[in-house]
Amino acid sequence: MDNCLGFIGGSGLYDLNFLKNIKYHNLTSSFGKPSSQIIEGSIEGNKIYFLPRHGKGHKLSPSSINYRANIDCFKQCGVTDLISLSAVGSLKENLSPGTFVLVDQFIDRTINRKKSFFDSGIVAHVPMANPIAKELMDSCEIIFKKLKFNYSYGGTYLAMEGPQFSSYAESNLYIQWGCDVIGMTNMPEAKLAKEAEIRYCSISMVTDYDCWHPDHDNVDINILLKTLNDNVEKSKLFINEFSKFYYQGIDFSNNDTSTILDSSIVTHKDNWDKEVYQKLFNILKRYKDNAS
Repeated sequence: MDNCLGFIGGSGLYDLNFLKNIKYHNLTSSFGKPSSQIIEGSIEGNKIYFLPRHGKGHKLSPSSINYRANIDCFKQCGVTDLISLSAVGSLKENLSPGTFVLVDQFIDRTINRKKSFFDSGIVAHVPMANPIAKELMDSCEIIFKKLKFNYSYGGTYLAMEGPQFSSYAESNLYIQWGCDVIGMTNMPEAKLAKEAEIRYCSISMVTDYDCWHPDHDNVDINILLKTLNDNVEKSKLFINEFSKFYYQGIDFSNNDTSTILDSSIVTHKDNWDKEVYQKLFNILKRYKDNAS
């Protein structure tokens, strides 16, 4: 299977007007509609897909996003590698607003979301010890260095439910846990991508210090939006350069995400619930075709 690149845009990143041969796909899934139309376009002749996570016009709160539909529709498009861009708050003094953080771990504190494709009828336990594809992470770092971005390699992302920001006590608790940034959208997105056998990488763009910081008694939405807008053009520049690098070829031979279901599904295919299988057809097609 040929590798195919997709991007999910977070707050402030709703379109990629520099793409060539743009097409808009009105897709649906067994889990409902995705956040918006999926945009297909090309960069130097290479195809990429893009989805604004919150929808055009930012109409979806983090808790209202249909994460399963988003990932299922990327799977329908043939996407094998997914780069997530999202706005976050910083929990570390050295991660100042404007910093791009390549996170490699998550703590999931969300409580109101569908977090798996495998609820019942077909059981799978996908490992999440290493949720990020290191090959994508390393490739992102190469582009950050080329573009001279202020970035940090590695870190833990605390996923909170939202849409409210943290209390002072919560913010300090997460610091004690060793978290680096805090956001509202990368979970269950990363979990679902792994279940769909899509390699995933998260770029967290710091817009503010969370409320723990002595100079930030609360998260001011105006300051947040200014920093956010400053990051948007950098994000587009990154997408353009990363896409060129990606299609030169990345060695994924040591990454097992593309076949992770081979060792994760515990329900024998003879016992699969037929209705559930039909619902999961896009997720399970490769596994079903190749399982013995």
